[in-house]
Amino acid sequence: MDPKMDSGFLTQGETFEDEFNILKELLPEEMVGLMDQVLRHEMAWHMGHPLSQSLFTSYYIDRLLWPEPKKLEEASFDRQARATGNGMLHIVFRAYCLALIKCCDHVHKRIRAEHYYEEEDFVSNLYNRNLLTNFETDQIEVLLHEAMKFTEQQPKLDEALRRAILARLTLRQQILRAMELELILEKDNCIQLWKNCMGLLPEIHQTQRLGTPVKEAFSVKMQRKLTSSVPPRPMVEITFKDAHEFLSNLCRDAADVYHVLDYHGCSNLLVDAPTFTYVFQSRKPQPAIYIRCLLQSLIFHDMRVLGKITINTLIFDDLAELVLPAATLLDPANANVEPPHDPRFQMAKEMGGFVLRVGDAENLDVELRKYTGEKPLTDGSPSGPEIWSFPLSSWAYYYKLRQMEWIVQLGFELDIYQNDELSPMYWQLSHIVGAKVQHVERIRTFVTRRSRQHRRWSANQTHNFKQCFSFLELTLTEASATQWFAISLSKLYTALLHFNLVPSRPQRLPYSTAELRHALRLRPFMQLSIPEVPSYAELTAATSNVSVINKYEGELPAEEQSLRVLDMADEASKVARKEWEALSKMDAQAARCVDCEGWWRNSVQNVIRACIICSIAISTMKKGAMNAQHKPVKHVLHAEMPEHGKTYHDFWVVPKLTTEG
Repeated sequence: MDPKMDSGFLTQGETFEDEFNILKELLPEEMVGLMDQVLRHEMAWHMGHPLSQSLFTSYYIDRLLWPEPKKLEEASFDRQARATGNGMLHIVFRAYCLALIKCCDHVHKRIRAEHYYEEEDFVSNLYNRNLLTNFETDQIEVLLHEAMKFTEQQPKLDEALRRAILARLTLRQQILRAMELELILEKDNCIQLWKNCMGLLPEIHQTQRLGTPVKEAFSVKMQRKLTSSVPPRPMVEITFKDAHEFLSNLCRDAADVYHVLDYHGCSNLLVDAPTFTYVFQSRKPQPAIYIRCLLQSLIFHDMRVLGKITINTLIFDDLAELVLPAATLLDPANANVEPPHDPRFQMAKEMGGFVLRVGDAENLDVELRKYTGEKPLTDGSPSGPEIWSFPLSSWAYYYKLRQMEWIVQLGFELDIYQNDELSPMYWQLSHIVGAKVQHVERIRTFVTRRSRQHRRWSANQTHNFKQCFSFLELTLTEASATQWFAISLSKLYTALLHFNLVPSRPQRLPYSTAELRHALRLRPFMQLSIPEVPSYAELTAATSNVSVINKYEGELPAEEQSLRVLDMADEASKVARKEWEALSKMDAQAARCVDCEGWWRNSVQNVIRACIICSIAISTMKKGAMNAQHKPVKHVLHAEMPEHGKTYHDFWVVPKLTTEG
């Protein structure tokens, strides 16, 4: 037998369990130390480590959970009820541990109910243990109240230790209450409970030095009692500082996550870049898996969005904001129309089907024309082409382009692309966003036409049109800024590759070709018919000096081609900066960032800084290339690629150029 593979293997003289007296009387200092130790193990579990390497290594936790208690009185350190006295252990520490286990039960149930990555985000294995699921939170709160009362009544207890123990009991009580109320949607109450927790953490941090750790109360040998096929693993021990910081972030994020319940329109909630969900998930450090799953539940639970909005309402609100403001097609009163011959009855029927089969949007657009009475857009000539609005398919296509844009940007954020791939991938990003700009302009054309069809709109309808135009303006500004900056960086990296200033991969790779790498990067888009995905040959031609210059100016020497590319990159960077600055001047309502305005403005300012650095890099490179004369440019200039995570903005990787000597 191998001790590394079999947790039951005993070496000579080794016992199955360590000799630890779980009923020994605890000193107040040991009580504080044990509370902090189990808190550290709880946070390690939140971080993604298994219970077998964290909480379940505790003799105290094991005694409370095994054998499984049928009544709360059975969840005791002394199952035979032989010990007397020792209130610090049997009243205070027992209540604290039971409350901690119940908190873990709430966390486990919330995470298991949502989407997460097993073994990566969270390990859900309970090893045949029950986290007090059958007991109510109120029962455990009673024990916590008794523990606080007992602590307050101890006359010989040092005052500093009394405050330390009471702070830890109060923190556990507040966390337990907050987790119990998590989906009752009592926003103000939940936020206040988590803020109370944040207020207690400084005192807990300051009094941590008063505690005395009881290291023998935790043992990796406890894994031998767990139902698991996993080989024995070492105990995970994080520092109190790391645990305290993680818990502080968890409480802060938990207090902030309930702001998602403030519904300011679909675009503010879910679907565009400056949204609460996008911003919240992008926080650094990343919110804990429990918080991310809680956000999922708050957004969508029991077939309701934010606990009050139906899926149909959410989609119809977004349709109204993007393509169909003040449209009869989206009137909620249509659902109350009963005569089948009434066009509104058919509209309600078809729109109900649209929510279930968005992929059939184009056919639904054609079908709905006979009920809405839409007229096509023409150039006025009898033989001119008829252009229809296709509102539902336009809405779906917009989000297809948005998803494509995010997928490419995610590659920059995760540092997937190699240095020699940055030019074509930024070009690909500009290609996708350019298609989005054209599409949004097409949508705006039809919305403008509809707004002029009637001279008198009601106040509500006028407001709907204003909201739609505001959103389209935001989308066009953001897309234009993204497109120009992507063009600038694509051309900059094209010039860098020409001058051999960016380190590239070896020319010969055993199982890789440029065509295969192109297919790998664009695999998510290969099955799409629109927008058309550029082939490898088209992408290569679009990012080469010769094609970029010859398209406009004819034949030029190689060095002059690169300098002209840099001129074009500089022009694009300046335009991008102006667009991002225009975006930064929008108010929170127009930018759809009411609940995350600070983060959004900081993000836009970081992109503007990246534009400035890009312009400096282009200027430095132009001067270096012109001063190189007959020497290779790489002997005059040095390009340094920023480390992952140290760029001004994750989507925009701007190199730093310096002159040699």
